[in-house]
Amino acid sequence: MKIPFKIYPSITGHKTIDWQSKLKEINQLKITEAAVFLECFDEKERDHLYKFLLKSSIKKVPFVHLRDDTDQKDIEFFIKNYQTQYFNIHEEHFELLDQWSGYWDKLYLEMNYDSQIAKNVKVREIGGFCIDLSHFKAAIARGAEEASYAFKRKNKIKFTCNHLNGYDPIKKRDKHTIDSLNDFDYLTSLPKFVFGPTIALEVNNPIKEQIEFKKYLTKLLTDYLK
Repeated sequence: MKIPFKIYPSITGHKTIDWQSKLKEINQLKITEAAVFLECFDEKERDHLYKFLLKSSIKKVPFVHLRDDTDQKDIEFFIKNYQTQYFNIHEEHFELLDQWSGYWDKLYLEMNYDSQIAKNVKVREIGGFCIDLSHFKAAIARGAEEASYAFKRKNKIKFTCNHLNGYDPIKKRDKHTIDSLNDFDYLTSLPKFVFGPTIALEVNNPIKEQIEFKKYLTKLLTDYLK
C-alpha cells in the first residue's frame, strides 16, 4: 500500500547552536531531505544557515516555515536550490503578503488557538492550510474559533502540509520537546481531512530522535489514515 504522506525531520531552534547541531547530525547520517523552520532566525542568522545548507548533504527541502522579515529572495533560494513547494506563514502575516509577491500560491496558513482571527485572514488568497496538528487539537479542546474556521473550509481549501509535534492534554497546548511517544497519542483523535501529504516534524529533539519519531509516526498514521 502506498503511504499517502511523508514525514520529514526538521532543522528547528532558537539559537545558532540549535541549527548547527541538527545540521551536523544530518551530515553525519547523510540525510538528503529535511524541512527548515526559519521562525526564530533573523536575516544575519539565516545567511549563515544558508551557507552551511549549501555545503550539507541535504538535496531537497520540501517545507519551509517563513518569518515576518523574510521576502522573495528567501523563497527563491529554497526553490532554486532545494525544490521547495510549501512555505508556511502565520495569521498575522496576511498584512505582509506583498513581501512574497508572486509566490502566494506556495504560502500555507498555520493557525493558533487563541480565538483571535484577524479580518484580513483570507486563506483562499494563498495555497491553502498548513495545519499544525497540536494547535488544531488545542483549538478543539478549548473550543477556539480556529477549529471551526478550518472545519467550515474542509471541502473548499487545500489541506496540503502539516507541523507535527506533541500535545499536552493537561495544559491543552502544543509540546515541542518530546519526552515520550505518548505525546503523539492525540493524532488518532483528529479528523482525517486535516492531514496533508507533506508533514514536517516541529520538535526541539535531536535529529537522531526525530528519525525514531518518524518511524513510529509513519506506522501510527498509516494505520489510522488507511
